[in-house]
Formats: sequence, structure tokens, C-alpha cells
Amino acid sequence: MTTTTTNFDEVRPSLMTIYDFPQGPYPTRVRIALSEKNLQSRVQFVMVDLYKGEHKKPEFIASKNYSGTLPVLELDDGTCIAECTAITEYLDALDGLPTLTGTTPLEKGVIHMMSKRAELELLDAISVYFHHGTPGLGPAVELYQNPEWGFRQRDKALRGMHYFDGVLKNQPYIAGRAFSMADITVIGGLVFASIVKLPIPAELKALLNWYARMQERPSIKNQPAFSALAID
Repeated sequence: MTTTTTNFDEVRPSLMTIYDFPQGPYPTRVRIALSEKNLQSRVQFVMVDLYKGEHKKPEFIASKNYSGTLPVLELDDGTCIAECTAITEYLDALDGLPTLTGTTPLEKGVIHMMSKRAELELLDAISVYFHHGTPGLGPAVELYQNPEWGFRQRDKALRGMHYFDGVLKNQPYIAGRAFSMADITVIGGLVFASIVKLPIPAELKALLNWYARMQERPSIKNQPAFSALAID
């Protein structure tokens, strides 16, 4: 029987590159996944300055990510994988022992469902608020803003916090009994919430307690995003 480790050694890239903005909520999701999978030594990070609009430069869009967003994972053969969920799925599958995206069809389905809800109801909603209801990345990058839409999405994010508080009253993690990609997505959302000064309402005890517990997890506690928030 061929071992998983042997297969991994045969097919894994010699080095992976992450195009990154260390304090960003979306790059933080991938950084947490890397840490959970102990893959930090297999990665080099390339800084892309969001405030300078480097992710929107024609050369970046043409060669790295059509969407002009971060993070992007580039393999040594030049293949680029964008979108946090896709990158996490790739990283989680490298050793043949997925721990973040589920092992059974049920686990996979529930984790993906809850991670998508975390994006729609929290993380992406706060992103829209950031880009439309605040100065965002500044006038050089924010070429169009719709404040009314931004504030609507801020309110949606608050409703999302209430939803996840209800979820966490009945289970220890976002997708059930174990830490998963869904937890990482909510963490990314709450990092973004801190950036835009949108605190978790004090009455959401389950969500607040879960978030405090998550910040003690080794893969999370030393992330640059949390260090930046502490400085602020």
C-alpha cells in the first residue's frame, strides 16, 4: 500500500508563493489554514500593497488574478489559485488528510454551507461596508462608492453576527463539533469588523466567548492581523 506521505512527496510543489497583505482579513484566512496544516515552511510570501492599489494593476490582473483580489496562491509551475475557499481546499488536501474541509460527504457539505454563509452574511458584507461606507483604501483605489449600500451591508453584517451567535449556543464550532474552514471564515469576518470599528454586540455572549477561545488557538493568536489590531 502506497503511503499518503510518499504520494505527497512525489506531487507537492517544491515551493508555493502567496501574494499577500498580512493584515488583510482575506489573506488571514489562508495564513490560518497554512498554520493549521503546518505548511509555513513551504511558502514564501510576496507583499502586495492594497493601499497603493497594487492588486488592481493590469499586470497583476493579467498574470495572477483576474478578479484583482488577494490572496493568490502560485505553484512552482506557474498555476495560480485565487479565492480563499479554493486555496484552503488545495492546502487541506495536500497531505491526503483533510482537517479543515471535511472528510465525509456530510462534513464537507455542512462546512461548505456554513463557510459560504459566513462569507455572505458577515465577511463580504463588511467588505462592502468598508469599500462603500468608509474611506476604504483611499481615493486612489476607491473610484466609486455608494454609502447607502455600504451602510445596508453593515446592518446585514450585524444580523450575521446574531445568526452565528445562535449557532454557537448549540455547538462549539461554526460547523459542528470540530474546528474547520467555516470557523476560519467567521474569524476573517470579525477581523474585518474590528478594522471598521464594528464591535460584536455585548449581548452576543456565545459569539464573543467563541471568538476569545479562537484567539487562543496557536494558528490564530500570532497572526499579523491581530497584532495590528492590538497596536491600533
